[in-house]
Amino acid sequence: MIQKYESPAILSNLPGIASTGLFRVELYDMVTLFAALSALAYGSADFTGGLASRKSSVSAVVAWSQAVGIIVALITIPLFGASTPSIEALLWGAAAGIAGAAGLGFLYQGLATGLAAVVSPTAALTGAAIPVFFGVLLGERPETITWIGVAIALPAILLLSMERGDGKGAVLSSLRTGLIAGFGFGGFFILLSRTGADSGIWPLVAARSASVPLLLAFSLIRRKPLTLVKGSRGATLGAGILDMVANIFYLLASRSGMLITAVVITALYPAPTVVLQRMVFKEKLGTLRIAGLVLALAGIALIGLG
Repeated sequence: MIQKYESPAILSNLPGIASTGLFRVELYDMVTLFAALSALAYGSADFTGGLASRKSSVSAVVAWSQAVGIIVALITIPLFGASTPSIEALLWGAAAGIAGAAGLGFLYQGLATGLAAVVSPTAALTGAAIPVFFGVLLGERPETITWIGVAIALPAILLLSMERGDGKGAVLSSLRTGLIAGFGFGGFFILLSRTGADSGIWPLVAARSASVPLLLAFSLIRRKPLTLVKGSRGATLGAGILDMVANIFYLLASRSGMLITAVVITALYPAPTVVLQRMVFKEKLGTLRIAGLVLALAGIALIGLG
């Protein structure tokens, strides 16, 4: 699949991209690269946000990092074409932002009141599986080797997201909350992929403009503090920048290949988080997470070959 973007020549320096005419860029099967970069940025953002959350509340870190993301998106608009986006593209973006915010809200609720070992992997796997089914409904038919990679990568997401439970909450309640959160994340991936390539990254601006107020309202309803403690502000800023960079790479991935490929590889974002935790905090990797890392690498390799 070939998608065309009106963009400055900065993108023409990427491998596999040819610039023709006045800043016209054509992307040739870059979905695997963009999705892998998105997963790397998402995982790094989660790790950095986790650092900030050691001093400030999760609600404060998420709210401020999301706000930083809007600024990053606005700054980078000229790199991807500054033409006025259509109302349809903005609505798709806003809907994606609402879905993503809902997913985060239910995820945090589940982690706070239920079993983390059930909520987290259920949300991660559901958030990847739903767009895969949607891609099939759209008529996407990846090659056999790609399907094998997907079949390997989905269990990898589950293994990488597994955490030890703290013994609180009921399993069925945690499962239900994880499923709802996963539907929110899956909705974010699907809705964002429906935006047109000629809209640049304006849909991400619309997404954040919709999600930030919702997350703020969610925090106020739960009476969570929104003040960042000194020592967590730099990490929060970094998390916000990395998260928006991840969104941009996912948007490029979804526009340069099959939705199935873009989502499954992007959803392997827990892998970089696990590796960073091992490198920085010397956390021990259990057998399941090691298996998840191996499957993730194998899945990406097979999908890339496909």
